[in-house]
Amino acid sequence: MGAARYFLSEAATSLWRRRGASLLAVITIAAAMAIPGGFAVGVRNVEGLLARWQESAEMSVFLRDDASPDDIAAIERQIDASGVSARRSFIAKSEALRRFGRDFPDLGAAAAALDQNPLPASIEVRLRPDRAAGADVDGLATRLGRMPGVADVRADRAWLARLAALMRLVRALGLVVALLLAVAAAFTVANVVRLAAVARRQEIEIMQLVGAPAVYVRGPFVAEGVLQGGAGALLAVLGLWTGFLALQVRYGTLLTGALGLSELSFMTAGLAVSLVAGGMAIGCVGGYIAARGVRTN
Repeated sequence: MGAARYFLSEAATSLWRRRGASLLAVITIAAAMAIPGGFAVGVRNVEGLLARWQESAEMSVFLRDDASPDDIAAIERQIDASGVSARRSFIAKSEALRRFGRDFPDLGAAAAALDQNPLPASIEVRLRPDRAAGADVDGLATRLGRMPGVADVRADRAWLARLAALMRLVRALGLVVALLLAVAAAFTVANVVRLAAVARRQEIEIMQLVGAPAVYVRGPFVAEGVLQGGAGALLAVLGLWTGFLALQVRYGTLLTGALGLSELSFMTAGLAVSLVAGGMAIGCVGGYIAARGVRTN
């Protein structure tokens, strides 16, 4: 504890002595950490939107006009046995015509005036959210399409699967960008700490003359990197939080209404703590790189 207190005290004194350069380094680290942090906030909201879409994913089984009650019963048994259905409902031809008139008022009157209802009866299947993007949906659609009485089968699975694949790609790209920015931040800290080592050259030489251990000579530089990295990451979280609040006040209602979300979400407390811890780790690496350049004999 005594050594750690000494390292932190020396690091804080050094940071204050070169507060201009230290502030610039902290801002640089904050900018580097804000990008993956903001990316994580965006991904979290998009994942919430994707989950909401998966909850509303449906499969529509359109029936032939000559489908018999036995055909319909067999189709419903196939749906119930598939394990991908959360619930289903039968939509008669008259109900389909009523919905068409409600959704397309300009065309509804013309459709109702025809001698025969052109719209087919159907079975609407609400898919289970955890199975909506799975291959089981394709298998069920194929089996249903071959059954007597079925005219066509439409499922939301294809675009949900493409969206899920796109999200995985975006996460992978975000991880690569975050790693590159982390390396850049570590070298920024290393350069700033290296300047501190040059400024304290005489002090280091005196410590070496009196036989101070290497860890006491290099430790403050590592601690300096940790403090800079932690301060930069904390500044990034506060900046993101301020920007999120401003965005929510100015465009929150517009965005939630357009995306169908109940509310916008900021990063979790755990992720914020991880971001600060990551900044401290990056600073530690940068400080260690600079400390290795300090000669101790």
